[in-house]
Amino acid sequence: MERLLTALVAAFLICLMIGPFVIPLLRAFKFGQNIRDDGPQSHLKKAGTPTMGGLIMLSGIIGGTLLAAERPISPEIALLLLFLVGFALIGFLDDFIKIVKKRSLGLRAYQKFLAQVMLSIVFAWVAVNYLGRGTDIAIPFTYLRIDLGHWYYLFAIVVVLATTNAVNFTDGLDGLASGCVFTTSIAYSVIALMAITQGVGILTHDFDLGVYAVALAGACLGFLRFNHHPAQVFMGDTGSLALGGALASLAILTKTELLLVLMGGIYVLEVLSVIIQVASFKIRGKRVFKMAPLHHHFELVGWSETRVVYTFWTVCAALGAIGVISYTAMLR
Repeated sequence: MERLLTALVAAFLICLMIGPFVIPLLRAFKFGQNIRDDGPQSHLKKAGTPTMGGLIMLSGIIGGTLLAAERPISPEIALLLLFLVGFALIGFLDDFIKIVKKRSLGLRAYQKFLAQVMLSIVFAWVAVNYLGRGTDIAIPFTYLRIDLGHWYYLFAIVVVLATTNAVNFTDGLDGLASGCVFTTSIAYSVIALMAITQGVGILTHDFDLGVYAVALAGACLGFLRFNHHPAQVFMGDTGSLALGGALASLAILTKTELLLVLMGGIYVLEVLSVIIQVASFKIRGKRVFKMAPLHHHFELVGWSETRVVYTFWTVCAALGAIGVISYTAMLR
């Protein structure tokens, strides 16, 4: 437990300490956020707020993890951190292009897609063939397992792509994504500890999964100091893609990919709102929501930004708790 506390506190404090230095630098380099013209009018005043704040979280996650992880660094931690940095790099390039080109879109869709697929394949291959993760998946609320064989790699790609892009969609209000990922990360730290306690650990260094999850939570909490409304900095795709990749990697290594659909219900709803909105407009010529993703719909029906954020945080925390409870059935 001491190592878990170290990871949490270290990640939190690292973010608090470097934030006041990184934010002015981002502002000095004019790394400001471009705001969608078709978005809520109340967001237009946020134009120019420094973005790429995900670099702050990245420092906290890596620092907290390395300070508390086993020595020598385990293959699990090495893989998790490399995967995290890989997705952060994709996001960084996306953010950088947006700023340099002064547009709301960065990397082309196919470029991000190919980069994410390549990272996902490498991660899944290493997890299955070198870490002993196997190719089976666990069915939530049961002790059943289904072996997908070689199809697992395709499944893992879908999990990663869905999670990273879902968290990316969720990052639309001050503190929304960082607060939601904080609660999901706490849930994953509990799941990792439960697996070890019950003697059903999957990997050689299962405790390190808990350390990583706690460091992720600590970094999100520290970043909220600067990202809470009114935000001093946005995480950008640098942060949202990294956070999504972190959650997906935890799900894969703990064999809870399907459970993540429940615990990440907020992220799922955000993505579904976009899919439904686009499909409805193309097929019927009408919109279902006032605006997508879902958090903007609630803003446009009269909810304050903070009310939307706090409500979504609460729902995400409740879903995380339900996910932890349901995991007990999967241990039998």
